[in-house]
Amino acid sequence: MPKSHRTPVWTRRRVPGATAGGTAAAGLGAFAVARAASAADTSVTAGGPGDVVGKVTVGYQGWFACKGDNAPINAWRHWSPNSAQPPSPSNHGITSWPDVRDYTKTYPTAYAGLGNGRTPNLFSSYDQQTVDAHFLWMQQYGIDTAALQRFNPTGGEGPTRDQMTAKVRSAAEAYGRRFYVMYDVSGWTNMQSEIKTDWTNKMSAYTSSPAYAMQNGKPVVCVWGFGFTDDKRDFTAAACLDVVNWFKNQGCYVIGGVPTWWRTGTSDSRPGFGDVYHAFNMLSPWMVGRIGKAADSDDFSNVATVPDLADCAAHGIDYQPCVLPGDVAERQRAHGDFMWRQFYNVVRAGSRGIYISMYDEYNEGNQIAKTAESQSWIPTDSGLLGLDEDGTACSADYYLRLTGDGGRMLKGELALTATRPTQPYVNGTSAGTPAAATITLKARANSRFVTAQSAGAKPLIAGHDAAGSWERFDRIDLGSGNIALRSRANGRIVTAADAGASPLIADRTAIGPWETFRLVNNSNGTVSLLAAANTKYVTADNGGADPLIANRDAIGNWEQFDLATV
Repeated sequence: MPKSHRTPVWTRRRVPGATAGGTAAAGLGAFAVARAASAADTSVTAGGPGDVVGKVTVGYQGWFACKGDNAPINAWRHWSPNSAQPPSPSNHGITSWPDVRDYTKTYPTAYAGLGNGRTPNLFSSYDQQTVDAHFLWMQQYGIDTAALQRFNPTGGEGPTRDQMTAKVRSAAEAYGRRFYVMYDVSGWTNMQSEIKTDWTNKMSAYTSSPAYAMQNGKPVVCVWGFGFTDDKRDFTAAACLDVVNWFKNQGCYVIGGVPTWWRTGTSDSRPGFGDVYHAFNMLSPWMVGRIGKAADSDDFSNVATVPDLADCAAHGIDYQPCVLPGDVAERQRAHGDFMWRQFYNVVRAGSRGIYISMYDEYNEGNQIAKTAESQSWIPTDSGLLGLDEDGTACSADYYLRLTGDGGRMLKGELALTATRPTQPYVNGTSAGTPAAATITLKARANSRFVTAQSAGAKPLIAGHDAAGSWERFDRIDLGSGNIALRSRANGRIVTAADAGASPLIADRTAIGPWETFRLVNNSNGTVSLLAAANTKYVTADNGGADPLIANRDAIGNWEQFDLATV
């Protein structure tokens, strides 16, 4: 449960309820163990693969604003309780610090400098580039769908939230991701009528976007908060059932963000809500605050996930369990062990969809978005922890990488395994190191773009006439004029394999000497790449007809490239 001094007034999601070892779980063990023996039976769902079934969805807040970002709210919204003033050690609403190196625009705070001396700036979700960066990460790390949180749109934050939906649509379309509207009904007094008006007059228009999530041929909408016992969601069962059925009558596929113990009707769930829960097309029980270490996940799977799946299968309902990375401030993450155990348990139980709580929730510290990896990237006077708080170094992007791995395991692309497949921080500089820019390289040898062909499975070659994702590379600056190149095709680092004896290929997860190149600026405006692996220049060999290889002693036409930032 939350610490009162750490929970901002706007926090919606930490709600009362027993943990896996609490009262609500008592007496369920025998049934759960019996069900665990036939967990495969629970994988039957009402829907086939779509944008939520068979996919990884992240909860996307998109709610951080800064003064000067041109948002209608014009405040440090969600960064600080006194939103008229910049966040500081005495005015803060976050429990972990974001890594902001991928943002082109940030805003100064009242904190002291970072541990490395840099200015302690924060991002605004209202900037389109911020949203673009977030959805680019989703693309890079294999995250399928974003559930855009939408709170009471009639409040003071409403105009800002309206415009955020358009920004999310733009980013989702640009980076090939899906999104859907997720209504959080917390504190929404006139919810029953106003949610219908909001959908009809505003949100339903977004379903025409090619990026809007569809399931069973229907646009997806989620309502989070029905049936919880706390006074911020004290709606009657009749009112909630009316809303669910109304959305279904609009032709929507409706997800319910429901209490943890929805099935038993105990602890955090109001009695008499069984018909409401079973009216949804998909159920996604809440998890934050329910478990706090990897071992808790095993018990929770037995007493909740497995029998939940059985109930949903019996009622023709899809199931989307939550997986959370853990609260940084509460030291729950254990360099990925906590999150991976949950992935393992929900996949082996037969789940065919996963909801990540959350993508950008720096307030409660449960974000998977890039986060300060050490005290070097945190204000010295903040008292906040980095991802290395337990002594194990973790790259800023580690929980994005881990989510990508979990998604691959869900889809059967990775065998079920209880062991994390990706290290928190691979030897040397991580493949997740933030990029200075995204670039293309066009060979002067044949005026064609360098491509990581076959999505990076084959060597680089100057072989494409246009620049798409396979032709884009993140330039990672290593200092002293040295760079590394990370392919947008697969998120892997380009290497001069076998100490330069083999063609360049994007297949490494860490940056060492073979992955290091000196960027040489030529007098005619082109660039050349000198490989640290063998101090040879990279060439578009055979006039560009053969793969790139580092084997030239001097710069000629074949060793020159036009570099463009995209």
